[in-house]
Amino acid sequence: MVSISKSISESQFSTRRPAKQAWLTSLALGVAIALCLFQASRAATPAADGGATLFQNVRVFNGKSATLSSPSNVLVRGNLIERISTSPIAADPNVRVIAGGGRVLMPGLTDAHWHAMMIRATPALLLGSDVGYTTLLAAGEATATLMRGFTTVRDMGGPSFSLKRAIDEGALPGPRIYPSGAMITVTSGHGDFRQLIDLPRAMGEHSRVEELGGAAIADSPDEVRLRTREQLMLGASQIKLTAGGGVASPHSPLDVATFNEDELHAAVEAAANWGTFVCTHAYTSISVQRSIAAGVKCIEHAHLIDEPTARLIAEKGVWLSTQPFVDIGGAAALGPAEQAQMRQVVAGTDRVYNLARKYKIKTAFGTDILFSQALAERQGQGLVDLTRWYTPAEALIMATSTNAELFAMTGLRNPYPGKLGVVEEGAFADLLLVDGNPLEDIKVVADPAKNFLIIMKDGKIYKDALN
Repeated sequence: MVSISKSISESQFSTRRPAKQAWLTSLALGVAIALCLFQASRAATPAADGGATLFQNVRVFNGKSATLSSPSNVLVRGNLIERISTSPIAADPNVRVIAGGGRVLMPGLTDAHWHAMMIRATPALLLGSDVGYTTLLAAGEATATLMRGFTTVRDMGGPSFSLKRAIDEGALPGPRIYPSGAMITVTSGHGDFRQLIDLPRAMGEHSRVEELGGAAIADSPDEVRLRTREQLMLGASQIKLTAGGGVASPHSPLDVATFNEDELHAAVEAAANWGTFVCTHAYTSISVQRSIAAGVKCIEHAHLIDEPTARLIAEKGVWLSTQPFVDIGGAAALGPAEQAQMRQVVAGTDRVYNLARKYKIKTAFGTDILFSQALAERQGQGLVDLTRWYTPAEALIMATSTNAELFAMTGLRNPYPGKLGVVEEGAFADLLLVDGNPLEDIKVVADPAKNFLIIMKDGKIYKDALN
């Protein structure tokens, strides 16, 4: 992920907040929730709970098949798809009928690598503000994410627990969130955003990013185990560690391997005790190999791996969650050295996808957009970019049912147990009615304002452009 840029002043990096001010954060969160309620009243208003909706005359992309169904009717009752039939479905007076007009009905899109708290806030704002304020900014972005047709995201680092709760409780519109909580890193690793003047670290001292819940620094198996258990206690559905350097981390070069195998295994063991798994941020072969040896189930990025490492990923049945980085737009505000590292990653994008296809690696789709509302508005463009290596159908399957398989690996920690990413009887009613056929022209998903006529999540309609 693109990390904190040099635009942040040293004073902001070195700000220390005593633990006794934790109550202020709680107070700020209370205010944030209240303001979110106000914001939600001005946002899309969903249909009432327990209602029924009948989509008539739609061609279904079910999230698994490369072809559309024949003209069909889909009945939604409550938050589930109750019936799919090519024959007419009788609608009683309490059922809302939507005339599909032969348009495509498909599952809501999903993003397997998202940072809900880190889109609209700049790095300086994130470190210089209380978490209540940045949660408010994230609330606005959460609604925008849903309005782009992304009904589920996997949050891969950041204090998104309160945002997720507010969405789940109906306080504001937003996607389902699978939270990782703070990304766990080592001293000098990707996620350690301290300045050199903050060293040496005093025993028991936490940096600003740790206080905010964005990252957690751990330098031994015991510390890793502690930090992992903290995130699980907070509600993490999966755990994320940074096993190697990041594009723009202040003191973590891209080639550096960070955690040793014992440290990685401590997280894997702690997560397994909770019935879930560990993902690692890893670009290079050594960081990926070490992660796999420790039992990590999902690798994030991997743009700089070699062919033997790709073969190892496939042989061990490890997931690859990677992103179609095709330019350095996400690093445009960073310095020359950081941009040079991003160019390395972009240069590796073609390699990682070709290797994923060659070895039939289980591959998830994500975007990893940070610190730019403008880039977030192009979230669907990531699927268009993905068609440099995959057919439109393969890209859409990856962003629906395939991602859902990865989300389901959270087991009993799954905050949304049930069928996601498919249009099937008994599945969650996360649906998009599309003006256009994305299997023929995937560019329609890059313009959701124009082409997504109905956006439904959990059986509730949040956008209706037909009315």
